Amino acid sequence: MTDHHDTQAEHHGRIRDGIDTAADKASSAYETARHKASDAAQVTVQTLETNPLGVVVGGMALGALVALVVPRGQREKELLAPVGRKVAAAAVAGLAAAKEAGRAELDQLGLSKGAAKDQAKSLLQGVVKAATSAGTAAAQASKEKVKGA
Repeated sequence: MTDHHDTQAEHHGRIRDGIDTAADKASSAYETARHKASDAAQVTVQTLETNPLGVVVGGMALGALVALVVPRGQREKELLAPVGRKVAAAAVAGLAAAKEAGRAELDQLGLSKGAAKDQAKSLLQGVVKAATSAGTAAAQASKEKVKGA
């Protein structure tokens, strides 16, 4: 009878161990998922902050893809056609306003197309001069090292 009691106690012990292991694994999986979700949210916020235009364009591309895949019904066409025209008109007006505001801001800063080209040329010349100076200094240092050795 003691054998039967010991076997039953061992069986219950293994069940408890299995439950504890499953609970630990579930808790670990929950924590991992929570951390990954938090990390994904942070990456999303950083992306929105650093490249909001890219997010907008990506969202529009995704919406266009969904619109191509999902068929529209006749009732949907009737109800949404006026809204689509208004949205398109608002988007065109918004784009024109943004373009004009950007041009005005660049003009105010004195950055015309020609000025930007001149600044890029000047920057490139500075980089070439710095690279040439660095190369000359490296060659001179190498010569002196060889003479001293």
